[in-house]
Amino acid sequence: MFKQHPRGLIVAFFTNMGERFGFYTMMAILVLFLQARYGLDEEAAGEIYSWFYFGIYALALVGGLLADYTKKYKTVILFGQIIMFAGYAVLALPGLPLALTIAGLFTIALGNGLFKGNLQAVVGQMYDDPKYSKFRDSAFMVFYMGINVGAFFAPFAATGIRNWWLTTNGFLHDGSLPAVCHQYINGTLEDPGKLQTLADSVSLNGPVTDLGAFAQNYLDIFARGYNYAFGIAAIAMVISLGVYLVYSKLLPNKEKVAPSSTDVKIEKKPMTGVFSLLAALAVGAAIYFASQNRDIAFAFGLFAGFVAWIVQISTKEERPRIMALLMVFLVVIFFWMSFHQNGLTLTFFARDYTVKTVSAFTYMFFTLENILSVIAFIAGIVIVLGKANSAKLKMFGGALLLAGGGLGYYFFIIVSLTFPVMAFFLWLNKKGLEPSTPKKIGIGMIIAAVGFGLVLIASLNLVSPHELKFVDESGVTKFNPVPDSSRVMPYWLMSSYLILTIAELFLSPMGLSFVSKVAPPRFQGLMQGGWLLATAVGNKLLVVGSFFWGKLDLSQLWLIFIVCCLLSAAFIFSIIKRLEKVTN
Repeated sequence: MFKQHPRGLIVAFFTNMGERFGFYTMMAILVLFLQARYGLDEEAAGEIYSWFYFGIYALALVGGLLADYTKKYKTVILFGQIIMFAGYAVLALPGLPLALTIAGLFTIALGNGLFKGNLQAVVGQMYDDPKYSKFRDSAFMVFYMGINVGAFFAPFAATGIRNWWLTTNGFLHDGSLPAVCHQYINGTLEDPGKLQTLADSVSLNGPVTDLGAFAQNYLDIFARGYNYAFGIAAIAMVISLGVYLVYSKLLPNKEKVAPSSTDVKIEKKPMTGVFSLLAALAVGAAIYFASQNRDIAFAFGLFAGFVAWIVQISTKEERPRIMALLMVFLVVIFFWMSFHQNGLTLTFFARDYTVKTVSAFTYMFFTLENILSVIAFIAGIVIVLGKANSAKLKMFGGALLLAGGGLGYYFFIIVSLTFPVMAFFLWLNKKGLEPSTPKKIGIGMIIAAVGFGLVLIASLNLVSPHELKFVDESGVTKFNPVPDSSRVMPYWLMSSYLILTIAELFLSPMGLSFVSKVAPPRFQGLMQGGWLLATAVGNKLLVVGSFFWGKLDLSQLWLIFIVCCLLSAAFIFSIIKRLEKVTN
């Protein structure tokens, strides 16, 4: 996998993998934690979730500007890791008020802003060397696989810790119970008998006699289990930091490169452009206070300010490249708005609209021990079909294959898809048919639309969330639970995630490669920050999903994301020649 690549790619891969494991451990449970701990509804939890996601990527502009100005990319990355660890440590503390939890989230966002874009920029710098330049696309595919490996194991860690803590305290897990407990405590539960039934089903110590005490106790234990999962994220950051400290010498040192005469001549221009950025932010703030939808207005105002600023400080020679990147950034806004619904509305759908019990065959896709057997199965195939000459090694591979069994579906979705996608592009390259990087981005948008189309089909004829709300005689809004007749098999979501993962592999690593290839040398960190700012705006638009969750039919909700992805793909293909020109 790392053959023909500089050794620094291995360092970036494992540093990124450790950090992403911690990040996705948190993101797998964040919105559920906010609802369980603080009793927030879907819209309020989605608001915090989207602001956090926005901050993570928007603050990459700060990290990119700082690294480009100082040329100390590796130092900025290091400080980012330390700050992220501090944020995770805050979230690991049980019983915090909502304000302190939000402060911890902001700390993580700041650290991520210093870390993420600059690590991507450093990976790109390794491939500025003509010796490695032709491997740039595949390098970002490998680098991106570190994200997928970390993301693959993260949910198992998060849910495993939570379930262990629940069991230790005499309870089983039921994802629908926290909402019912809050409704009982707040007096908005229509049928208290529903809580009694669920409470008895999760209690390992016999029937529950005091529903009020049970509701509060279950919520406290449930939320504390999530706090301990955040502690796992903090440990992952320590491991990532350790790898980086020991092996960062293998990464390039941009600060050691002597500036060219062109760099010297325009070196001060970015700082003079800060005044135009501040002016643009002031306009964005004015839009924020004047608009009814302030958060989205602010996000787009910030993006517009970045566009105005970067265009002003670029030279005539740099501007075509800058404009091409900005057009791609505009498209990826709507991809991430759609894709990151996997942590919001798709999580709501998984919680409320998938069956609670499954067959033994289906259950094996959701336990770590079975997934590890799948890994053994895949490793066995690689060894048996590989070029190893040792008979003992072949026998060992065969044993792994038999021991692992034929359970590779889920692991294939998350991690090993990278390999067939890379192999497919390599095959096309040899045939002279490989699509350009911009075309891959457009294809990724189309594939994402197909993924949401699958969820739309699964949602047809289901009772939608807005149909479960009602107002009683006293004017109090109450809720009915989702009936079992409106629950579907998890294969719908698993298949949708498969398709969305393929779309992500077409778009995200290719986008990172495109930015590193097209960005002017003095804006490497800043333009990676711009890519992440576009991601941030898309993440702020996540509230579109949570806002309409209780207002539209489910099929109408998914249609919003399908249309956004298809329109974005159409835009990419309409400017494809212009994008390919700057790439070449």
